[in-house]
Amino acid sequence: MNEDPKVNVSGLPREFVDAGASGNISAEVSSQVPVLQPEPELVVNPWDIVLCTSGTLISCENAIVVLIIFHNPSLRAPMFLLIGSLALADLLAGIGLIVNFVFAYLLQSEATKLVTIGLIVASFSASVCSLLAITVDRYLSLYYALTYHSERTVTFTYVMLFMLWGTSICLGLLPVLGWNCLRDESTCSVVRPLTKNNAAILSVSFLFTFALMLQLYIQICKIVMRHAHQIALQHHFLATSHYVTTRKGVSTLAIILGTFAACWMPFTLYSLIADYTYPSIYTYATLLPATYNSIINPVIYAFRNQEIQKALCLVCCGCVPPGLSQRARSPSDV
Repeated sequence: MNEDPKVNVSGLPREFVDAGASGNISAEVSSQVPVLQPEPELVVNPWDIVLCTSGTLISCENAIVVLIIFHNPSLRAPMFLLIGSLALADLLAGIGLIVNFVFAYLLQSEATKLVTIGLIVASFSASVCSLLAITVDRYLSLYYALTYHSERTVTFTYVMLFMLWGTSICLGLLPVLGWNCLRDESTCSVVRPLTKNNAAILSVSFLFTFALMLQLYIQICKIVMRHAHQIALQHHFLATSHYVTTRKGVSTLAIILGTFAACWMPFTLYSLIADYTYPSIYTYATLLPATYNSIINPVIYAFRNQEIQKALCLVCCGCVPPGLSQRARSPSDV
């Protein structure tokens, strides 16, 4: 009896008032519940797709060379060990490009970025160093033709392999061990998370390697010309034959060195002058030709080799073409 009755001042029936009150309450509750927005669609950079495709082609092509050399016991000479090292480095580079694409869009974290960039740096460094080692081996095979096939040459080859892979692994570990720009973006190079100083060291190292290869190939050209001239005199060949043979050897060396420079020089020079503030399209446009070098390497160094051609024919069709088995090497086959 002491409770005050609730007064309906609106003049409406009580059931309408109660319904309105419950509607206001439900409106307040719904306004407090966060509205789930649809997740944004994953946008894939077309340049990343091209790099991943390039990495897939690199991996498939160089895997064939690695398997052929690994499963063929006759391919254990120093030259084939170095070609196998080049193919293995390019294979790892291709895998690194594929892994970089997967991690960039499916598993983003600082750890994956560092591991991926470390793998790419180490593999491409090993590829460039293997090219230098192959050039040194070709020079020694011509300059010390009589003593080249000795135990000392095999030992020297293993020393070169140990040094080039050790150096490449150390360069790849630098970003993982803390030399990166994840904490200070102002120190980033054109390739994040490499620092500007790290990229400069890699670029200068490439220029030094290119200068050594250029000097060695000039010496190889001189030796090839001298050998071709001596063979022409011994067999009483015409001067035209000597000129054709020498021109073929020089042309082969020019293609090898020119391809290497055309693929790597743009990215090397761009890394020296640019930093993270430059548009990323320039980085992609200069990095993509560098990956093409790993596609071309098996064609130049492996598939042109007569012994590897024989092994590849045995694997594919179980026979060796007569023309391939009877072909002899000439001074131009360098």
